[in-house]
Amino acid sequence: MVGSIAWLVSLMADKGQRRYGLHDVTQLQHALQSAMFAERSGGTPALITAALLHDIGHMVHDLGDNPAEAGLDDQHEMRGHAFLARHFRPDVTEPIRLHVAAKRYLCAIEPDYFTLLSPDSVLSLGLQGGPMSPPEVAAFRAEPYAQTAVRLRRCDDAAKVKDLPTPDLAHFAAYLAQCHIQPEAGSQKPTRHNPVP
Repeated sequence: MVGSIAWLVSLMADKGQRRYGLHDVTQLQHALQSAMFAERSGGTPALITAALLHDIGHMVHDLGDNPAEAGLDDQHEMRGHAFLARHFRPDVTEPIRLHVAAKRYLCAIEPDYFTLLSPDSVLSLGLQGGPMSPPEVAAFRAEPYAQTAVRLRRCDDAAKVKDLPTPDLAHFAAYLAQCHIQPEAGSQKPTRHNPVP
């Protein structure tokens, strides 16, 4: 296993034990459920990888388990994108960057979508800008990975089920390896500011 993938799996196993928002699942359980639903839907390795990693931004900040409850938008989609972009292809990182926008988009175009959101997704929606305006909808649709982000969002929304059995991290590590960008020779070792080799 490539060093940065092993490090990432270790990070998820550790930080993923935190509670996922207001739900009775952990961050890791939510990630595994998301990846499982992406896999079951016939998703590509990139979609499955994005589903597994889409909330990694929650695991790499020090804002607590549920910053939205404190009125803070942790911008986890941007944190996650920035954290992963050196190591994964755009077909992984761009849907991650867009998965919050996909929620706002679906709220704007599907009348019943808002009613399906969990309480913490409703809470965070207000901090993230609410449903998209028509110009925002048009801009989102023009994004190359918009439809993949919508698929990721639907996996995300479904992945909040207490005690749902899933494959383990080792199962999904193979997908990470398929989508990983090999580091150049002489790449830096992990540091506080450069956490993935």
